[in-house]
Amino acid sequence: MHVVPGLKVLYFGTPVVLISSLNEDGTANLAPMSSAWWLGQNCVLGLGNSARTTENLLREGECVLNLPSSAMVDAVDRIALTTGRPDVPDRKAGQGYRHEPDKFSAAGLTEQASDLVRAPRVAECPIQLECRVVSSQPVGSPDEFATAFQVEVLRAHVEEELVIPGTHHVDPLGWDPLIMKFCEFFGGGHAVHPSRLAEGWRMPHPRMPNRQADDASSGK
Repeated sequence: MHVVPGLKVLYFGTPVVLISSLNEDGTANLAPMSSAWWLGQNCVLGLGNSARTTENLLREGECVLNLPSSAMVDAVDRIALTTGRPDVPDRKAGQGYRHEPDKFSAAGLTEQASDLVRAPRVAECPIQLECRVVSSQPVGSPDEFATAFQVEVLRAHVEEELVIPGTHHVDPLGWDPLIMKFCEFFGGGHAVHPSRLAEGWRMPHPRMPNRQADDASSGK
């Protein structure tokens, strides 16, 4: 039997993306997000209008989409409730966000020079997509609260072990993306880490198991 609960969140499950972009002063910003989908050599990104990344993409017209594996969940979670804006919006402050000027260091990740854009890549990410902004479109009615960006992938960097030999394709059995599903972290179909974001958004979820801790306790 179906019910009609009036869902407040429609994050049914999408890959986590670490978007690297350049701030106005030339320093790097890094933002985790999961409102992204691909079609051909293009990607559509949904970003809140209060985000520093939104400002950067509108001004610079480029970014790098870094795709973390599920094994990188600790690094992603460390910057889940951070913002590059020194003037933290009240709504975000109420959710526990704080200003962090150096998100690469906060996450324990490494900047890597890109080939075609100025924004850096995340060296630890198995897949890195250098992109240019093609268009932007406001989202929300009657009040615009977000921006949908269409970006074109200019160059894809992929760990060699993830490429099917002799092809231009990623091995789907070898690639285990970090997935965000209703603000919780998943990999390989299992919850992999408690989520600060879910806490900040006050998601009414039971305490999520930590698969890594469970594996350690069971001797795996």
